[in-house]
Amino acid sequence: MNGRGHVLVVCTGNVCRSPYLERRLRQELAGTGIEVSSAGTQGLVGRDMDPGSRELLVRAGGSPEGFAARLLTEELVAGADVVITAAREHRAAAARLHPAALRRTLTLRDLADLLEGVGPEDLSPEPTDRSWVRHVVDVATARRGLVPARQEGVDITDPIGHGPAVFEQMAAEIDAAIVPVVAALRGGTRA
Repeated sequence: MNGRGHVLVVCTGNVCRSPYLERRLRQELAGTGIEVSSAGTQGLVGRDMDPGSRELLVRAGGSPEGFAARLLTEELVAGADVVITAAREHRAAAARLHPAALRRTLTLRDLADLLEGVGPEDLSPEPTDRSWVRHVVDVATARRGLVPARQEGVDITDPIGHGPAVFEQMAAEIDAAIVPVVAALRGGTRA
C-alpha cells in the first residue's frame, strides 16, 4: 500500500459492478498514487470480469487486463482507507466483517452525494497524519448532517443475468456517480 491511500470497491460476485467501478476509478485516478482494488461479498474467486462489464469498460477506455474476482475478507476491509460499495447490503456486509470500518464504508452514490460540490478549499490543508484517501472520506462523512441521505436510488443496478441494456444502465450510473468522487480524490494529488 502506498502513502496516498487505498480504495476497495465491493459488490456481490465481483464480476460485474465492482470490477467495472474498480477499473474506471483506476483509469480516472491514474498518476495519483491511489491504489484501487475490488472484491465481492460472495466473490466468484478467480473468475474473469463479466463480458458485459468488460465490453463497456473497454469502450470507456479502461483496461480489464489481469482482473480476477476475489472474496471480500476482514483483512481487505481493514486495509482499505475507504470501502465503496455498489449497494447498501454490501456496506452492511463489509461492516460486519470489520466493524471499525463502518465510518469509512459508503455506497458509491452516498459518497458521491457527500462529495458533490466539495472543492480544493474544503480539502485543505493536505493531511500529514493519514492518507489522502482517508482525509477525503473524513471530509465527506463530516458533511452527513448537511447532505440529506438518499431514500431511494442508492444501489447501482445489478446487471447479472441481464442483457446489454441493463449493463449500459449500470455503467451510466457508475460513470455519473464517480465524477465528484474522482474530483475530490484528484483534488489533493500532485500528479
